[in-house]
Order: sequence, then C-alpha cells, then structure tokens
Amino acid sequence: MKEELVRLANELERIDEFMLAAERDFDYLLEKVHPSNRKSAVNLLHYLALRSLDIRNLQDALHEYGLSSMASSESHIRGQLLAILNRIGNDTVLPEQVFDYQKSKEFFSERATALFGKRQTESVPWIMVTFDTEFADDYSKVKNLIQSGMNVARINCAHDDESVWFRMIQQVKRATKITGLSCRIYMDLAGPKIRTITRNNEKIAIKEGQHLYLADEQGIGDDEHTIGCTIPGIAEQLNTGETVLFDDGLIEARVEKIEPGRARLQVLRVSTKKPFLKPEKGINFPESLLSMPALTEYDIKCLSFINKHADMVGYSFVRNTKDLLQLQEAMGRNKKVALIIKIETPEAVKNLPDLLFAGMREEQVGVMIARGDLAVEIGFERMSEIQEEILWICEAGHVPVIWATQVLENMNKSGMATRSEITDAAHAALADCVMINKGTHIIRTMETLRDILLRSGGHHAKKRYTFRPLAIASRFMTK
Repeated sequence: MKEELVRLANELERIDEFMLAAERDFDYLLEKVHPSNRKSAVNLLHYLALRSLDIRNLQDALHEYGLSSMASSESHIRGQLLAILNRIGNDTVLPEQVFDYQKSKEFFSERATALFGKRQTESVPWIMVTFDTEFADDYSKVKNLIQSGMNVARINCAHDDESVWFRMIQQVKRATKITGLSCRIYMDLAGPKIRTITRNNEKIAIKEGQHLYLADEQGIGDDEHTIGCTIPGIAEQLNTGETVLFDDGLIEARVEKIEPGRARLQVLRVSTKKPFLKPEKGINFPESLLSMPALTEYDIKCLSFINKHADMVGYSFVRNTKDLLQLQEAMGRNKKVALIIKIETPEAVKNLPDLLFAGMREEQVGVMIARGDLAVEIGFERMSEIQEEILWICEAGHVPVIWATQVLENMNKSGMATRSEITDAAHAALADCVMINKGTHIIRTMETLRDILLRSGGHHAKKRYTFRPLAIASRFMTK
C-alpha cells in the first residue's frame, strides 16, 4: 500500500510540474488580464494543462484509497491536487495565488453576483427573460416577471428600436424601485445573422431532391427557386459539397455548383410537416469558412445606447480573439458594461480558452451558451458533450455562464411542457444563469423553471466525471 501511495504521489507531482510549466509558458496571456482576474486566469491555465492529459486510471486509483479524484474541482484544480498530496503525506504548502475549495466557491459567487445582481433565492440560478415588444408598455407584466424571479431582462437589438428599448428599460427601473428587487439589463448585439430573403416575401415550397439557388438579394429576380441572403457575397464563398442549413436545420441542402453571383443547391432533407421556406429564416453554413465581420455597422450604431443604458452586452457570433478585441475597442473606455461572449459557432468552441483570456482583460466577463445556432452548427448529437465542456472550462476561469435558447420552449408557447424539456431545464441548473425566450405563458414558465432549478440543487451539486483529454484543452496546450 505504501509503495502504491508513493507512486500516486509521484504522478501527482509530475502533473503539478506540468501545470506550473503551463503557467510559465503562457505568462504572456496572464500579463494582459485584469488584475482582479489574475488568479482565475492562472487556475484556468492549470485546468487546461490537466485536461490535455488522460488521468482516468489515476482517478480510479485515487478513489480506491478514498481520496479525491479531482472531478468537480474545476474552480480550484491545483489547490485540490495539493490537498490530495497533503492527505498522502507530502508536506505541501498552498501558495497564496492558488484557490482552495472554500475560497473558489466564495470568489465565484461574488463574480456571478457582480454580473447578474442580487437574487431572491441563493440556491437557484439567476433567470434571464427575453423581452417582447409589448413589454415596453406593460408595466404590470414586467413587475410580475420580476416578482416571479426574473433577475435579468434581455433586450435583443435585432428587433424594435431605441425608443422601444428605452421604454422597456424604464419599466424595469420602475418595477425594481417599487418592489425593491434587483433586475439587470442585458442587451444582445444583432451580429451578422444570415437570414433568408424571398421573392415578394413569399413562402417557397420545398421538397427533397429539388434544386435551389442561393444568391445576394439583388440576384433573386423573378425566379421563385432563388433564395436571397441578408449578407451579400456569401454564395461566392461556398465550396462544392458543403452543407447549407435553413430554418434552424429543418431543411438541409448541399452545394452542387458555384455559378457567377450564386450557388446551386440540392435539397437533401426536409424535417418539417410544413415544407415551406419563409423569409427571415436563419441560414447556417457549418462546413464553410466565411469572411464576414462579427461586429456589423448596425451593431456599432447600437453601442452608444448600450453604453448608456445596459449592464451587459452580448456579443453574437464571436469566432476568435480578433473579433473580441474589435468590440472592446468599439466600446471605448466604458467599463460599466460587462462583456458576455456568446458561443454559437464551431470556431468559438475551438477558440474558447483564448476568448476567455481575451475577455478577462475586462473586469467583468461572462459566457452565453447560445444553444440554438450552436446545435445547428456543430450537430445536435454533439450538443450535450460540448455544453459540458464549456461549463467546465468557464468554471475553471471563474467565468459565469448563461444557459440559453429553447428552455421550456413548448411550455412557454403552449402552456404544457414535454418530459425532455423538464430534463433539459433541470440540467440547466449546472449553469449560473438560465435564459427563457419570449412566449405566451411566460409567467407560468418562470414559476416552473424556478421550481425545477430549486429541486435540482444549484450550480455546485454535480455528479462525478472522469477526465479523458478534452480536445479544446489539447489544442490550446499544443499551439
């Protein structure tokens, strides 16, 4: 037994050396983060180093001796490793710059509260609600939402205008003043969302096997089978054989040929009982590398209002640190508005560690898992795995996470939830904040969500995981 413990101690010490080496190798990243995020950034580096290794056999051996396997220790990973060494008998001292469990828990809670405000029930994640246009002139509904547990009001800049947004915010401020409850303002930049344009705004009948053309708006003409794009120049950037998805993946097509000003597509799958393609439906290109700005001219125009009135700004369709730095520059020296990095593209998932380090240059930063577009882009079968990985990595950096899109969506629209929706909502308790979209039954949906989240036990009630290597971590460590 003693020999086995010595072997385990040696292996843990080698891992510790690897963590410290990562800290030295990536010191240039640490130099740029905000001083308040320094310890968190160091912990993130330690975690990425660990998750680039396969330690499943080590975890099993630790369990056999009644020791921590380091699972669910994302927020204090090196502190946990050193604690295990102490248990074995090694005289290790916890450095000041390293989190232990209690300190990391307290620090994470402080970071999340600073971002989302004071919540009514400590054991329930914060709840964000997407505002509908009618909320601008419906004080009673806004007040009811806040009293029912809404902590953050989400305003989507892709809809309405500044006059409507201002009235929405005034209703929130009035309700918080009267109730004494907190509610932060989150504003989403529209971003380069690619949507369909059809001839005369008509709906187009779609069937499997047929051919469609994808073109710029001016290329639609009189052809009823030509779909326009809200962003010009997209069709010419495609390649033969690449997949094109319409309407959140309900319609799948493949690029057959690139022609001057347009691309010819063949419809492969129609997964809807209403086989029509309408205008303003989303278009996704999961296999294509498109050149387009993450920050649009319209987004830049919105920033003046956001800087003045919002607590948080959501950055849509971020792909890399260049995109992030562009927004930070456009925001200017205003540090009042916290940055929320929306993860909704495969490139953003791949670059998540770099995005976090870049975001940590600001005092406050968060992440939104925008599951709608992300699921379409990476494939629905990978969504569960990717969600978990994003949650782990963000927790290692003490970066609060918003769980967004299609939470209790059927219930919100019809008043009745499905079994799968309830399970999904319960899983959302692993995040720090859960977002509900607008819907007819919003109050009832809020109450149901709070009940589910309360029963789920909160963010830190996690089951044990084993540490196979994470592709995200491995890519970062070997770049």
